[in-house]
Amino acid sequence: MKFNKKLENIKTYEAGKPIELVVREFGIEPKDIVKLASNENPYGTSKKVIEAVSTIVSKMALYPDDSMTKLKNGLSRRFGVGVENVIIGSGSDQVIEFLIHAKADENSKILMNSITFAMYEIYAKHIGATVIRTASQEHNLDEFYELYKKESPQIIFLCTPNNPTGDALDADKIYKFLEKIDNDTMVVIDAAYIEYATHKDSAKALNPSDLIEKFSNVIYLGTFSKAYGLGGMRVGYGLADSTIIKELYKLRPPFNITTLSLEAASVALEDEEFVQKSISSNFIEMKRYEEFAKEQKIDIIESYTNFITLCLNANQNSTKIANQLLQKGMIVRDLNSYNMNAIRVTIGTHEQNSRFFELVKQFL
Repeated sequence: MKFNKKLENIKTYEAGKPIELVVREFGIEPKDIVKLASNENPYGTSKKVIEAVSTIVSKMALYPDDSMTKLKNGLSRRFGVGVENVIIGSGSDQVIEFLIHAKADENSKILMNSITFAMYEIYAKHIGATVIRTASQEHNLDEFYELYKKESPQIIFLCTPNNPTGDALDADKIYKFLEKIDNDTMVVIDAAYIEYATHKDSAKALNPSDLIEKFSNVIYLGTFSKAYGLGGMRVGYGLADSTIIKELYKLRPPFNITTLSLEAASVALEDEEFVQKSISSNFIEMKRYEEFAKEQKIDIIESYTNFITLCLNANQNSTKIANQLLQKGMIVRDLNSYNMNAIRVTIGTHEQNSRFFELVKQFL
């Protein structure tokens, strides 16, 4: 059987191993497994969300509200944008897929960082577009601008904070960069972890309303999978000028968000106390990782997210250590596929992090 030739050189995205798979492979009890690989909120989900969702489970037989009015209004109020400036996706990666198909084709070029979220490249290759990458590990906007002038890309991806490294750009540097980009080049600002960055350093904070008012070629992406604790619900969003949103809607399938997911996201958006408590706890625990890395003489990339990247020494092997941890029921992310001898670790609860330190000391 023949398939689309554009798929020949695409690697399947590898998500973090699920707990159920580790149970089957190693015979470890689920209660003894700690998953620190997928940057989920270790504090779970807001109780208000759980209560709200439990009251509408009887509606599962009905199609969801395809207008998504409740969630759109909530995002409109939160960010000071019109409902016509909002599109909801099954995770923000679905919005990424929409915008690549809307803006690019097989003759297009798409510019991104050397190490960044894998789905940018995967979706670009779906349509046969050429991927252009910077040389630096962390976002260097001077490099981006030089490649922009040289390659004339149709789309530029800025992931801030960046996944999987954790570094983040200052807002004023982003604005200066955007001022130099022509209006026909779409700039995607993927801000999946921005709630964490804003808490740690106000210089990283971005105002979506101001961004899309000043730059009609910018789309801002957010998600409920991280700070809001709704990774299993798959809800993301894009905020942009209405002309962009109208084009993206031509690609959106009907009922792409479930009834339960819409309710969960709408309620989660209002429970700021839960979000801020989760973020505060995250950075208290992150300090322990920084101290651990210093003790073990391991380099780290300063993180503005809910994860941290540990860059191992030449005599250590990230794949070996990740596998050793896995056999003990500790799931982390090996970054060997990004050509990095490093592991990315989600900042867990105090107990989860203590177990990580205890185990990884054995293997280092």
